[in-house]
Amino acid sequence: MNKRSVKDLDLAGKRVLVRVDFNVPVKDGRVTDDTRIRRALPTIRYLISEGARPILISHLGRPKGEPDPKYSMDPVSRRLGELLELQVNKLDAAVGEEVERQLQEWDGQGVVLLENSRFYPGETDNDPELARQLARLADAYVDDAFGAAHRAHATTYGVAEHLPSAAGLLMQEEIDNLERVLSHPERPMVAILGGAKVSDKLSVIESLLGSADTLLIGGAMCFTFFKARGYEVGKSLVEDEYLDEARRLMDEAGDRLVLPVDVVVAGEMSESAESRAVEADKIPPDMMGLDVSLGTVGLFRGHIENAATVFWNGPMGVFEIEAFAKGTEGVAQAVAESPAMSVVGGGDSVAAVSKLGLEDEMGFISTGGGASLEYVEGQELPGIAVLPDESDKGES
Repeated sequence: MNKRSVKDLDLAGKRVLVRVDFNVPVKDGRVTDDTRIRRALPTIRYLISEGARPILISHLGRPKGEPDPKYSMDPVSRRLGELLELQVNKLDAAVGEEVERQLQEWDGQGVVLLENSRFYPGETDNDPELARQLARLADAYVDDAFGAAHRAHATTYGVAEHLPSAAGLLMQEEIDNLERVLSHPERPMVAILGGAKVSDKLSVIESLLGSADTLLIGGAMCFTFFKARGYEVGKSLVEDEYLDEARRLMDEAGDRLVLPVDVVVAGEMSESAESRAVEADKIPPDMMGLDVSLGTVGLFRGHIENAATVFWNGPMGVFEIEAFAKGTEGVAQAVAESPAMSVVGGGDSVAAVSKLGLEDEMGFISTGGGASLEYVEGQELPGIAVLPDESDKGES
């Protein structure tokens, strides 16, 4: 990573505002998946070990720019305290005179967690005044929220312009692993892409064709490629306006782009629907494809087993419904068993890996859904771009 690291800052005795990604699922006042909280712990613990005073801030959900008890950080604070085994001083606001007073009186024990950044309309607008108010709270800023790095918000961009800034350990890990896939992968490099729409993955496919030796296509977007090949696709999801793009990609990639050889079809997308496997070019007119089938899993597994690097983003079917989850489960198992260095690129792929309990079998699991995709596309992520380069190490 060519950005200044938190390890480059002189932090002893300093208050450090840390943008974390604690946008976690909460039900009945409890965090139901604490993965993102756990992934932030190394940076928090490092700051404490260096004698810094961490002040954490994150968004949670999508409140409409004003306080909403449904999106309070209180459940996050409780879970963070359990994981850190330290006192978490949860404040009821993120900025303002009362917050500044409380921080002045803070004895430095444990950590401080500010209230949901999206309780303020200036957050998503990257309001300069909100950024200045946030900067008044600390002596330095560390961004460890890769999952929000594709947003130019006050807590991910604006505040970094006012304080000595650096990337956190998770941010550094995210960038380093994605760069391993994109810039200097060990070969052969296999990319697996799923999901519903070609339009969502078009730029990702184009980018990966520059680095991947093989690109395995699953999910509903394969049906747009099927139709572009002249196959009967029945009632399957197809983006007719992208048929020409699909043909162009297939022509450009040649045999490097591998499509399913068989799929699971049903009359409707429901748990109770009768389903069966058919060859890819024999989908009945009154049925829709909802998963890849065993022949495809075997084909994909062969490529995955022989890979040195694997990048995976997107499910192979409607994995939320058990009848159409076997393809995704099969690919996840193949990636887990492969000796390849694997990177799972956020979103539904991570949910599938978590559901199967395979997290420890994967090389690296990204915390960023949209951020991972935009990074792979080659887009500049504002939350990374705003951080100083490694050569400008500076001091806080």
